[in-house]
Amino acid sequence: MTKVADVRAKSADELQAMLLDLRKEQFNLRFQRATGQLESTNRIKAVRRDIARVKTIQTERARSAQPQT
Repeated sequence: MTKVADVRAKSADELQAMLLDLRKEQFNLRFQRATGQLESTNRIKAVRRDIARVKTIQTERARSAQPQT
């Protein structure tokens, strides 16, 4: 599980790469669960929350970059 401060310290490109890696891991975990090979079920929840953290930071940055009207 990553901390918010660690995610905020990353650049936009690093966040995009991190999001891609997390989605690949999420897919692999779902596949393992479907085939009965998943050993730590709590990892699914942690990855899902990490994805949400990254997307939240990306959204915050996008909103702050837009001019206020």
